[in-house]
Amino acid sequence: MVRVVSSSTVKPPPRPRHRIPLTSWDVAMLSTDYIQKGLLFHKPPSPPTFHVVDHLAAALGDALGDYYPVAGRLVTDQHRDELGNVEGYSVSIGCDGQGVEIVHALADGVSIADVIPPDADVPRVVQSFFPLGDAVGFDGHELPLFVVQVTELADGAFVGFVCNHALADGTALWDFLNAWAEIARARLNLATPEGEAPRPLTSRRAPLLERWSADGGAASPIVQACADLSELIERSEPPPLRTRMLHFSAESLASLKERARQELLTAGDTAGAAALTRFQALSSLAWRCITRARRPAPEQGTTCRAAINNRARLRPALSAEYFGNSIDAVSTEAPVRASMLLERDRHGWAAAAVGRAVAAHDDEAIRARVAAWMAKPVVYTMRWYDPHGTTVGSSPRFDMYGCDFGWGRPVAVRSGKANKVDGRMSLYPGRDGGGSVDAEVSLTPEHMAALEQDEEFWAAVSMGAPAPEGKL
Repeated sequence: MVRVVSSSTVKPPPRPRHRIPLTSWDVAMLSTDYIQKGLLFHKPPSPPTFHVVDHLAAALGDALGDYYPVAGRLVTDQHRDELGNVEGYSVSIGCDGQGVEIVHALADGVSIADVIPPDADVPRVVQSFFPLGDAVGFDGHELPLFVVQVTELADGAFVGFVCNHALADGTALWDFLNAWAEIARARLNLATPEGEAPRPLTSRRAPLLERWSADGGAASPIVQACADLSELIERSEPPPLRTRMLHFSAESLASLKERARQELLTAGDTAGAAALTRFQALSSLAWRCITRARRPAPEQGTTCRAAINNRARLRPALSAEYFGNSIDAVSTEAPVRASMLLERDRHGWAAAAVGRAVAAHDDEAIRARVAAWMAKPVVYTMRWYDPHGTTVGSSPRFDMYGCDFGWGRPVAVRSGKANKVDGRMSLYPGRDGGGSVDAEVSLTPEHMAALEQDEEFWAAVSMGAPAPEGKL
């Protein structure tokens, strides 16, 4: 159904070669799938007035001037002691300008309506909009660190982005994509009035490429004590999953939050009630309802984990433009019994538990985690997955719908098959704005079928805002 028409390499402007050592946050991602995120658009203008792939490639080349590590490859160095014995290996980004790949594909007979059907699973065809489907971070030694696939649909286009997770986290990736989009828009208006200096292609601040270190100095390579780095890498295929995109309006989220607040006030937890957020309320709903859909034994322990951005929590704070990984996963306290979590009026308690986990993740906690990791480095694999827990990832704060490459805002956001497990919920901004959220929920077919019968869950799900008709 999807066929590749062409593939080309886009390189950054020439610059001196150098290396950027990976931090603990980066190295931990070497066995993690590449990030797969994509944007669905209405149909771009037709040639000869507009060649979408050429337009995106030209703007991408400009963006790589500041974001040149994106065009690099991973490099492994061997470290020896004074006697010449091998101590281990370290990984860096070799900024040698090898380039990124841009793929042009056609999806014959596939329309926008086929990609975003109402009240249905995300269609499997979406997975074919993303290349490097089985790649993990370590593969960046040979594969590009970033690949984009432009798939033409009957009445639209899907632009899929595939990014090595050892290179960047979600915050850094969407910052890069928005910078690229701004440059793409600017290139459509390059004419400069006579006598005026050329305008810059972007107004965004340049990315901070220097890697963070706990002591405030220059980051040093992290040496992994092993005979071969590849022995730390695990590849696994998750069980068959169903994925649904569900919309939560601002009003629905406010109602969830107020319900949790009232429960906490009734229980006497005024501090928890005062600190409540909509994120906590939505995480609580997902945690409780996904747990119920699994029909666990009453004594089965369960937790809720959430990805969290470290940048603003560090002291001194790390620049918002920091380009790399600066995330951790926080978890609710020691596993709670499923029977307790699912008791009536436990929505507020669960929301407060998520809030305590977030609040505890301060500068001291972040640095303690880094120190513990340095004492015993690990690479995240499926062994870290808790089949009884709920995981919340991505963020509605990412400016996904701001990625207008010159022919209008995206119609929808979708992801590929990477980094999906049973019980994962990824949060995106709602296209209609106003504080609405779209949640991508992945579960086994059995668990999804049970969730679809959960009255508490579906009472909070809203009808999504309709996509605008025609070209934007």
